[in-house]
Amino acid sequence: MANNMLAVVKANAAPGTEIREVKVPEFGRTDVLVRVRAASICGTDLHIYEWDRWAQKRVHPPLIPGHEFCGEVAAFGDEVSSVKEGDFVSAEMHVACGKCLQCRTGEAHICQNVKIIGVDADGAFAEYVVIPESNIWKLDPAIPLEYASILDPLGNAVHSVLAGEIAARTVAITGCGPIGLFSIAVARAVGAAQVFAIEVNEHRRKLAAAMKADVVLDPTQQDVRQVVAERTGGLGVDVVLEMAGHPSAIRTAFDIVRRGGRISLLGLTSKPVSLNFSEDIIFKGITIQGINGRRMYQTWYQMTALLKAGKLDLHPVITDRIAMKDFSKAMERLKTGEASKILVYPNGAR
Repeated sequence: MANNMLAVVKANAAPGTEIREVKVPEFGRTDVLVRVRAASICGTDLHIYEWDRWAQKRVHPPLIPGHEFCGEVAAFGDEVSSVKEGDFVSAEMHVACGKCLQCRTGEAHICQNVKIIGVDADGAFAEYVVIPESNIWKLDPAIPLEYASILDPLGNAVHSVLAGEIAARTVAITGCGPIGLFSIAVARAVGAAQVFAIEVNEHRRKLAAAMKADVVLDPTQQDVRQVVAERTGGLGVDVVLEMAGHPSAIRTAFDIVRRGGRISLLGLTSKPVSLNFSEDIIFKGITIQGINGRRMYQTWYQMTALLKAGKLDLHPVITDRIAMKDFSKAMERLKTGEASKILVYPNGAR
C-alpha cells in the first residue's frame, strides 16, 4: 500500500477546497481502513465548500469532508474481528459516544456527544478513510456500487417513512431533494396508497415523476391544499414527510395533513417558523416527529432488506458522476439546481 493518497481538503477557513496529496491515514486497534470506491456529495458538503455560517461554527480546517461512501476493507487494527480484507462495506458516519442517556437507552442516533466523520473528523472524499469497527456496515455484493455509496441519505428517507404506519396511507413529501426523492421510492415500496410530491424546482419535479410519485405539484403555480383535498375526499393526507425546511413548505405540511395524521420533519430550517399551536396541532390531534439521521442500526437493516429484495429503483436520483479531481466542478454543478445526487470516484473512473 502506498504511503500517500489524493484527497479533497478543506485547507483553510475560506470558501473552496483543494485536491492534495496527503498521508494515508493511520488507524487504531479498533479501526478499519477502507479503500473508497465511490462517495457522494451531500448538501452538508456544499455548506462546508461555501464556508457559510453553519460551517464556520462547526468545521475546523484542515479537514477532508465526505460522509457518504462505499469501499473495500484495506486493513484493520489488531482488535477488529468482524471484517476481512476485501470486504465490501459502507459505514454509519455518526459516531456515538456510547455513554450518554440516549446511547444507553436505544437512541444512539441522537447521541448528545455525536461526532460525524467528514464533518468533525477526516472523511471519505479521499482514496482511503478510517472508520471505527463498530460503525462499519458490511454489504451484500449484490447491492449495486452506486446504491452502496448513497446509503446515508437513503437511510434518512427510510427512517422518515417508517417512523409510523405507512402501508395503505396517503403520503405527501414536501421538498424533493435527494432524500425526498428517495422517500418516494421507499413509500411506494412499503405500500403507500398514494404519494404526492411537492417541489418548487422544475428539475426536481421531473425527477419526482421519474420516481413514480402519483401526483407532482408546483406550490408556486398550484393550490396544493385544494388539489390534495380533492384527491383525498376532503380529508388531507395521512402522512407528510417534510424535507425542505423552508417556512412555506412547513406551512403547507400543516395545511394538508388530516386530523389525526402524522408530520415527520427532517428538513432543517434556517430561521424560526410561526405556527398556531391550537389550530395546527392541538385541535387536529396530529403527531409531529423530529427525524435525525438513521436509527442505529435498525434503519440499516431495513434499507438493506429493501435493497436486497429489489424494491427500490434509485437511479433517476443519481444525475452526475465525476472524478474526484473535478470536485470543484461538481460543487458548481450542484449550485445550479440541475443536479441531484453526484457520485465522486477517487480513481477517476466509474
